[in-house]
Amino acid sequence: MGSPQSRWDHLQTGFHGIIPVPLGSNPFPPDLSFQVQGQAGVKFQNWAGTYGSSPELFFRPRSVEEIQEILELARQRGKRVKVVGGGHSPSDIACSEDFMIHMGKINRILQVDKEKLQVKVEAGILLSELNLELEKHGMALANLGAVSEVTAAGVIGTGTHNTGIGHGILPTQVVAVSLLLASGEILECSESVNPEVFQAARLHLGCLGIVMSVTFQCVPEFRLREVAFPSTLSQVLDELEEHLRKSQYFRFLWFPHSENVRIIYQDPTSKPPCSSSSWFWDYAVGYYLLEFLLWISSFLPGLVVWINHVFFRLLFNSRVENVSHRIFSYECRFRQHVQDWAIPIEKTKEALLELKAALERNPGIVAHFPVEIRFSQRDEILLSPCFQQDSCYINIIMYRPYGKDVPRLHYWIAYEEIMKKHGGRPHWAKAHSCTRKDLEKMYPAFPKFCAIREKLDPTGIFLNAYLEKVFY
Repeated sequence: MGSPQSRWDHLQTGFHGIIPVPLGSNPFPPDLSFQVQGQAGVKFQNWAGTYGSSPELFFRPRSVEEIQEILELARQRGKRVKVVGGGHSPSDIACSEDFMIHMGKINRILQVDKEKLQVKVEAGILLSELNLELEKHGMALANLGAVSEVTAAGVIGTGTHNTGIGHGILPTQVVAVSLLLASGEILECSESVNPEVFQAARLHLGCLGIVMSVTFQCVPEFRLREVAFPSTLSQVLDELEEHLRKSQYFRFLWFPHSENVRIIYQDPTSKPPCSSSSWFWDYAVGYYLLEFLLWISSFLPGLVVWINHVFFRLLFNSRVENVSHRIFSYECRFRQHVQDWAIPIEKTKEALLELKAALERNPGIVAHFPVEIRFSQRDEILLSPCFQQDSCYINIIMYRPYGKDVPRLHYWIAYEEIMKKHGGRPHWAKAHSCTRKDLEKMYPAFPKFCAIREKLDPTGIFLNAYLEKVFY
């Protein structure tokens, strides 16, 4: 594993339904002249500014044929290929020093089936665009993550989630996926066509192939009412089952170095849109003042405890009613380092109390607010953190005020040790220190996923440094 600091620097199965590309049995004829052009000198950096890379060539293709050309060029030059969408993953999962493909021009809505309440979209469409289109058709996704500037392929690639014990992570809303394989062929998969691949492709890590289209199962459009109220950590943990019953999309925020908790209920409503929030509290206090104080606390760490207490009292008393996607998604303003692990739901109380005790035992560790606690239903997706178990996600953050890094190593290590102790599994979009040996213990279906990956991409053209740490 190396030093603690270095840890942070950084099934055989048959397939059917493969659709050959129109070029014939060999999707890349020897005399193929490349029409698509890559751009050199592009610097990629994720949204949080925590990881970046300088790909040799950066592509913005418009069609499957252009991507097939890129794959053939990569094969001829012995290069790897990574796909990037919104770039919101706060890890290096999308980084590449070889070829990088941006899917922003492959972003059409292909089909809307109002009878089945399904929508088929190209992989590069942003959820912010999809949400508006669904609204026009009286449809919506049953659950969404906090960030909407992410692509359809990206949101399922790392297992984006929100909250609601009656709801799964976002990939559970996917009913079909189309993959462009390293061979240049297109593989369709769903519950009825290549079902084993489908259970891998719904959380694909970008290593099975290039997702070309995704079909989502939707629900009729609905509005949500959000209500927030204060509590204490001990009280909410004692009454956890009651809260899970009371609200369809229940979550809570704990303010470290205190007992303070903000409980949030989000539930369907027939009331018209309204809001009690204001620019002054949301921006003047909740953003500009907070960022300045966090920057000051990077020189005087003891201020963090005071900031957490003060902002608990200043913020978070709003009531909001609006269309579902406008409640689920919000503006993520602060650049930040993030950890987010899922543990079996029955371990929630024990794990959080241990995290609180760890901070109390080590006054030198400062933890920014909030620690966000959310819940998700079990599923059968091979690399889902919720694979075969109802789960509690515990999300910790350290903000980067004005882009400045703040000490987090000891906080991160203490948190990971507690998560591992209680059967935790890391969110794939976040930076973590797990090796293949760790992941094989955490994910029962990990060997099956590896076998599928090796079958679909035997030369590892879709791997990068992040994925090599996962699979080797």
